[in-house]
Amino acid sequence: MRDVTAEIVAVGTEILLGEITDTNSVFLARALRDMGINVYYMTTVGDNRRRIAEAIRLALSRADVVITCGGLGPTVDDMTRDGVADATDRSLAFQQHLLDQITARFAAMKAQMTVNNRQQAYVPEGAVIIENPVGTAPCFIVEQGDKCVLSLPGVPREMKYLFTERIVPYLRERYGLGGAVIRARVLKAAGIGESMLDDMLGKELLNAGNPSIGLAAHSGQIDIRITAKAESDAAADAMIDVMEEKVRVRVGRYIYGTDGASLAQAVQDALSAVHLQLRVVEIGVPSLISDHNGPLTQYDSVDAAAAILGMDVSAGLRQFAEGVAARMALPGEAVVVMVSRAHTQVDAADAAERSALAVHCGDTTRARAYGFAGDSEEARQFMPTWGLSFLWRMLRDLAEADHAG
Repeated sequence: MRDVTAEIVAVGTEILLGEITDTNSVFLARALRDMGINVYYMTTVGDNRRRIAEAIRLALSRADVVITCGGLGPTVDDMTRDGVADATDRSLAFQQHLLDQITARFAAMKAQMTVNNRQQAYVPEGAVIIENPVGTAPCFIVEQGDKCVLSLPGVPREMKYLFTERIVPYLRERYGLGGAVIRARVLKAAGIGESMLDDMLGKELLNAGNPSIGLAAHSGQIDIRITAKAESDAAADAMIDVMEEKVRVRVGRYIYGTDGASLAQAVQDALSAVHLQLRVVEIGVPSLISDHNGPLTQYDSVDAAAAILGMDVSAGLRQFAEGVAARMALPGEAVVVMVSRAHTQVDAADAAERSALAVHCGDTTRARAYGFAGDSEEARQFMPTWGLSFLWRMLRDLAEADHAG
């Protein structure tokens, strides 16, 4: 089975400015993976003819297939046609039949076609033209020896249709892909840090070639991605099954699910298994865990909570959160406490502990302090998932202890 590589070149200054999110590259990467084509690079380049040409030349130097998205419209900043022509040492050639199709499409839509649409009828000389029945921008393929440049529109609906209906058959035939596929499965882990998980998996597994393993750390959880390349879905899945078993032997106790599994749902299932309900206590933070289906206690500030609960906060937020978690846990409950002082409330002495997290489950309390405030975006993303991660691990340990007993 031949290894075919691809590079995706997204064209658009608006992507570089952060005005839009490049979903096209994500779609293409997954679709190419499923075809058995390796994607090693993704490039984003602005609407500049010279830079587009440079990006395509570089891509052709290291990939068999280069796919461009965007820059095929009628405006002055749509320069992908020019960039592809320059990168492949070709001139642009006018195609009257393309202009006729564009004119007919505007007529069918009862829309006025402006003169600048004429530039869409130019394609690199010798290009294979891909008619676009779902848009006005004609697309094309430039074959360069045993390599090729495929230029698709930037409109996601058009791009997806043309890739699926036109490009996939072309690539399968040109590169003899047959039934080659790349399949992936993600094991979801929690309650462990990335470095420790990496160490437990070991170099033997992490350096394996096919299937391969990759780790992606998120707040409070880690994705273990297993990827296999084979002649069929069934063969790839069988290879993944073998590798998954090896992974589970080493770190299975930290895995709560696969692929789209939710940590929140895993926590809910674990609570049900040990007959506990979750209570969330939020002090000085907005509502962060809102769908846990249990009691929620909120205090506007650390000082307000300390006064109401009759507790001392002078020892630091970590100890305060730990004390609140242990104090508020009622029989049949597990408690997650998130506490923060806003930036304006933090003095120099307390700067090392702007927020804290504590979890109480069974007879155990775990707590951590952080250097960012709970009213920051970082805390909004970090605290809930780490709280659930701590709780899931403690629930797992509790369930194992009950089973052993």
